[in-house]
Amino acid sequence: MTESGAGIQSPLRYISGRSATKTPTRERSIVQTKLKTVYTPLALAALLALTAGAASAQAKPQAAGKPTVAEAKRFLAETERKFEKLGIEGARADWVGSNFITDDTEAIAAYFGELQLDASGQAALAARRYNGLKLGEDDARKLKLLQLTLMLSDPKERAEYASAKAALNGAYGKAKYCPPQNSVLGKDCLALGELEKVLANSREPAKLQEAWSGWHSQAPSYKQRYVDFVALSNKGAREMGFADTGALWRSQYDMPPEAFAAEMERLWQQVKPLYDSLHTYTRYKLRAAYGPEVVPATGPIPAHLFGNMWSQTWDNIYPLLKPAGDTAAFDLTKVLEERKTTAKEMTQYAEGFYTSLGMQKLPASFWERSLLTKPRDRDVVCHASAWPIDGKDDVRIKMCITPTAEDFTVIHHELGHVYYFLEYKDQPVLFRNGANDGFHEAIGDTVALSITPGYLKKIGLMKEDPDPKGDIPQLLQRALSKVAILPFAYSVDRWRWDVYAGKTQPADYDKTWWQLREQYMGVKRPAPMLPNGFDAGAKYHVAADVPYARYFLADLLQFQFHRALCREAGYTGPLHQCSIYGNEKAGKKLQAMLRMGTSKPWPEELKAISGEDRIDGNALIEYFAPLKAWLDEQNRILASQQK
Repeated sequence: MTESGAGIQSPLRYISGRSATKTPTRERSIVQTKLKTVYTPLALAALLALTAGAASAQAKPQAAGKPTVAEAKRFLAETERKFEKLGIEGARADWVGSNFITDDTEAIAAYFGELQLDASGQAALAARRYNGLKLGEDDARKLKLLQLTLMLSDPKERAEYASAKAALNGAYGKAKYCPPQNSVLGKDCLALGELEKVLANSREPAKLQEAWSGWHSQAPSYKQRYVDFVALSNKGAREMGFADTGALWRSQYDMPPEAFAAEMERLWQQVKPLYDSLHTYTRYKLRAAYGPEVVPATGPIPAHLFGNMWSQTWDNIYPLLKPAGDTAAFDLTKVLEERKTTAKEMTQYAEGFYTSLGMQKLPASFWERSLLTKPRDRDVVCHASAWPIDGKDDVRIKMCITPTAEDFTVIHHELGHVYYFLEYKDQPVLFRNGANDGFHEAIGDTVALSITPGYLKKIGLMKEDPDPKGDIPQLLQRALSKVAILPFAYSVDRWRWDVYAGKTQPADYDKTWWQLREQYMGVKRPAPMLPNGFDAGAKYHVAADVPYARYFLADLLQFQFHRALCREAGYTGPLHQCSIYGNEKAGKKLQAMLRMGTSKPWPEELKAISGEDRIDGNALIEYFAPLKAWLDEQNRILASQQK
């Protein structure tokens, strides 16, 4: 898996780490766990053919003598041909691996990961030869993107890196908590998904704490492997001239790494007042529900009380936080279930949104090759994901769709990835990507912001006119996802930057993790720290080494995109009530940006859609302005009642 246009495209890059709505059910299923299944003859033949074909990809010796512009152009053309071939082969192998999960497919995934790492690294090293040449804008950008990757020149270390990455994925996926005899959770061993259900649904502090602690007690078993992986990753980053892997990640945003770190802090400070108001209100409500012996009047709140294993989204505790008088009369899940809405019909609703903006219908192959429902004969990775198999028209999604409000939103989100693929498919291989990794996540989320009551009425899923008094409940529910996650999404990579830089040593992993969570989130560990603890590793994206800053950026970009598209559509009302459904003028503005891929620095692409060349948290602030005023008033009332 490569980042932001650097190297070979992989469909795993578009697996949603945090989709447009709730995350709990996705975290457990993102992992390709080792499950015993039987290959179909077609699947086995495909895997064998791909493995044989990929083995022939070898790096050519680097040319001698003084480099020339003509030579650089030939190098780029050959590199793109190689990347396209390996990308297609790897995508097909990954697709089969996610649909037929066995020990063998995990090994094949590691094999292709090593091949792609090798090809990206070899190309990155070779690209340095041409750095001093005066090339055209596009070629110069391609050379830059090629070098934004790590490289391990030792074949043994490359194999160790790929193996460690696959093993960390497997260890996370296989982890289970086996309660002791006196457990309040029962006797059976519990996987992450079952523990998440406890956190989402229980209101008993003892059960919540055991479920939370039980999962977090699993990560120390693979801590040393992570420590070794960090060392290998840093070595690969340094071979490419970066100080460490964290500096490499921060260099992928068309600015120096220290400038990107400063931008993240600037953006956080913009949105912090809104988060603080939400956190204060949540404390009052949790304290009322659980009592002062569980929830302190000041200081950080115990992490197990937020309805989510990582306290990253708080949707599941909405019943404890909802405004007085909120009866939630309209239930989209109930409507979808009563109509017996099929997975295909759910997808067609989402497709209809994009075509209403003037975009093309999905290719016939999408409907033939996508996986929309969970097969009865085998287990698959159900985590919602979007796949650009051939970089052209073979686009797919893999999702076990059910007729729920959550999946209705998620399928709109996933098609955002798919339409991004389709719009930039005519770009050169190295430009077939999002402007930055936050853009790819933001597109579908932008569309999801237009799933308003007005939109639901237009497509026949809601009969009554929207109730204007329903704004605050809807905004609060959305804030529990969109606002609550912001400090978490920021602090995950803040922690990793220090780990990769060597500022945080393995003995201090948990100490630093919780310092950051208390500082940014106002959340604390609900139990004493474990010896040799690794609480960060209880989050998939840490164990799997998936950068997380993209989700922070995507959360801000989607509101900035939404504001720009609503303005383009001529909308002048409250931002949270705007839907761009059916507006082709807004659609053209969106398509123009999508078609650019990663061919231009992201500030230029942001300016093309919004007129602004900096990410701006004020769009999110504007969207939630009515909620902020309501929260502040509620906090004033609740504070006076406690005196």
